[in-house]
Amino acid sequence: MSEHELMGLLEIEFEEVGPTRVTGSIAADERHHQPWGVVHGGMLCTLLDSAAGCAVHTRLEAGVGMSSIEIKVSFLSAVKAGGGTLEVEGRALRVGRQVAFAEAHARAGDGKLVAHATTSIALARP
Repeated sequence: MSEHELMGLLEIEFEEVGPTRVTGSIAADERHHQPWGVVHGGMLCTLLDSAAGCAVHTRLEAGVGMSSIEIKVSFLSAVKAGGGTLEVEGRALRVGRQVAFAEAHARAGDGKLVAHATTSIALARP
């Protein structure tokens, strides 16, 4: 499965893509929830990882591959069922020759920060 197919499967939509920054959203519904009615942490992690990775991708030339080396996620607040759309922002902090560093934030529909991530990404240049 390609990154593009994963975005479609999760229904992540990136609305704004610019140098070093992307913003997007996902309509969190029951498919993304734990049995007890909160968004699954793995779903939030995937959303943050995708936003951070896409932000780094805005700085890469064609043909450069990339893969997350590590990601640290802080879950700040539960996102309950019926919480609506989750907004995400990814930002490339530094893009080197072999490694890039990025961060991402997820906010609930009311603007409340619900999760934050920092990541290191390996770059594979041709």
